[in-house]
Amino acid sequence: MRLLLKFPNFKFVWMPKASCRLFSKHCRRCAPLDVSDPELLDVYKVPEYFNFAHDVLDKWTQLEKDGRRSSSNPALWWVGGKGDEVKWSFEELGLLSRKTANVLSAACGLKRGDRLIVILPRIPEWWLITVGCIRTGIVFIPATIQLRANDIFYRLQSSEAKCIITNDMLAPAVDSVVSKCQFLKTKVLVSEGNRDGWLNFNDLFRAAPGDHAPVKTKHHEPMIIYFTSGTTGYPKMVEHSYSSFGIGLTTVGRHWLCSSPSSVIWGLSDTGWAKCAYSAFFSPWLQGSCVFAHGMLQFEAKTILNSLSRFPITTLCGTPTLYRMLIQHDLTSYKFMSLEHCVSAGEPNNPEVMEQWKSKTGLDIYEGYGQTETVLVCCSGRGVKIKPGAIGKPVPPYDVQIIDENCNTLPPGEEGDIALRIKPTRPFCLFSRYVGDPEKTAATERGDFYITGDRGFKDEDGYIWFVGRADDIILSSGYRIGPFEVEHALMEHPAVAESAVVSSPDPIRGEVVKAFIVLSPNYTSHDPEKLTLELQEHVKKVTAPYKYPRKVEFVEHLPKTVSGKIQRKQLRNKEWGRI
Repeated sequence: MRLLLKFPNFKFVWMPKASCRLFSKHCRRCAPLDVSDPELLDVYKVPEYFNFAHDVLDKWTQLEKDGRRSSSNPALWWVGGKGDEVKWSFEELGLLSRKTANVLSAACGLKRGDRLIVILPRIPEWWLITVGCIRTGIVFIPATIQLRANDIFYRLQSSEAKCIITNDMLAPAVDSVVSKCQFLKTKVLVSEGNRDGWLNFNDLFRAAPGDHAPVKTKHHEPMIIYFTSGTTGYPKMVEHSYSSFGIGLTTVGRHWLCSSPSSVIWGLSDTGWAKCAYSAFFSPWLQGSCVFAHGMLQFEAKTILNSLSRFPITTLCGTPTLYRMLIQHDLTSYKFMSLEHCVSAGEPNNPEVMEQWKSKTGLDIYEGYGQTETVLVCCSGRGVKIKPGAIGKPVPPYDVQIIDENCNTLPPGEEGDIALRIKPTRPFCLFSRYVGDPEKTAATERGDFYITGDRGFKDEDGYIWFVGRADDIILSSGYRIGPFEVEHALMEHPAVAESAVVSSPDPIRGEVVKAFIVLSPNYTSHDPEKLTLELQEHVKKVTAPYKYPRKVEFVEHLPKTVSGKIQRKQLRNKEWGRI
């Protein structure tokens, strides 16, 4: 049977796991998707007012108190590297996030609509601060801890953020650029120690009261901004509203993660990426699931495998790179007693990896496809036949089509642009805009469609197949890397006269960053191997380390158009053996 949980503005449907196995034909989480199902689409009637903290998290708190959700399965289960653990029920999460809301509004002086950049690793405070922002109406901007001073400066200036919250590892980088940041008013340190010019979050938190009434936010108000890489400029600011992420990510929890209040979901994504919102924030909590997190700063295969064996994790969400790393180990020495569902996103998966994972664990890997701008677009859900290589079927409320340059819908098997219909009604879960860039926002639309920038085709069964990206974005280990940022970093080194950055195939990471470099005259006689290492270390220091070129080739000239633009496509085709 099905349990219907009615919240004030919309409803969630979940089914106990035992019933799910017995009655999969009738299970919302397992049955094939039908985007025309009126009962399904009824979930997506967007209310005028919506606040995720009040309308979702606080409702699960009430259900815990009423005994309709067991508090024995935490809302957040965090594990540190030294055996320390944090387990919070929804009630505890509510109390602690209200204290955090008071820190942000009273101690930090932030008000509704102000912007705050949070750069923290996977620590419990990250979840408290993000929920606290939602309660107060503060627009939060997550960023990866791999950023360097120049990256932080660009984000502070572009966003006009009034506050930044980070740890003692990144505080020096912030201090090195703060004199040029005229919008920044407050710096907050999450640390047991103190630093001149910084407020201490832990001290403020301990003194903060636990009572706080969430602001009444309209569904279309901005809630979160992500910086996403571009190919011809610096990262763009993708803005999402309270409903686009707060309700729109319901599709992830229901159709892809297949979660319920008894699920324990481990999403292995950096807190600075939208995929963290998919698998470790909104989506699980929309379904009342437990968010599991490990405090490791870098992915360690043995730590991941030991955690899957030790803890009752039911759902694993990672990039194809993660699965490629794990299958290289002897999985027969590990027993995943609770793991029953595995999903993958961030880049196309390799059918061979999927087959090996299945043979070693008995579990399928279910693909998901979406963008920072879109939330989930397509997926292979449980109960739906997996076609290795396909990114799945469209999920509601999206109408996904393959179109040509004139917006004509193409027949099955014919390659074109992967596009989402936005007229006559724009899907509410699509991003609001690129902040401060109306031209780029408008450029995403063509006729009645939003253009994803990806190429693909649809088969006779309605599955979407990813062919490639229409732009130059590099997807390496799930990270989206814009070539312009790497080229800009390289050009700061005196050895580089010109550079072009493209993707290059890699058996582990799927693809990696490769730099084609024309040397300055004074460096043409240098040892190529030593110079390569020097340039790689230089990029790591100037920008986020994951962006550095793992491959470097020195060339005499770069292919260019008549107007002088570098033809990255020609270099990329050469790398991938297409010419």
